[in-house]
Amino acid sequence: MSNHVFSATATLIDQLKTECTSRDFSLVMDEPCKRGNESSGMTPLEALLSAIGACKCIAAKSFAKSQKIDLIDIKIELDGEIDTDGFYGINKEAKMGFHKITSKYYIQANNSDKEIKEFVNFVERTCPVLDTIINAPELSNEINIIKK
Repeated sequence: MSNHVFSATATLIDQLKTECTSRDFSLVMDEPCKRGNESSGMTPLEALLSAIGACKCIAAKSFAKSQKIDLIDIKIELDGEIDTDGFYGINKEAKMGFHKITSKYYIQANNSDKEIKEFVNFVERTCPVLDTIINAPELSNEINIIKK
């Protein structure tokens, strides 16, 4: 087995605004304020949907030729359904995260419908982000308390 470690850092910078960094890249995530729905970035749940979609697009592009798919274009729209009563504390029994994620593929390729459907199944099996969600990894925490 050949293991590789990917790393990212999330740092709270103001209110709920968080800067997320990995390698030399960064993005801001935030939650809309209740008043005006304003925020300075996508929410972590939106980022998760985006990561799934990006991973599927990358897998599709990376493997299209080896799967004999003449891929011209691909777009994937994702919808995540969540019971917000969970994280708002209204219903302590409600699931905290998404209970359903729907991917809508828009594919332009010079292949038959059957070949494209089989290719989508291949992409679903090949996407590491999706695999991480379906087959949850072992999770652990290290707590470092900083005292002033």
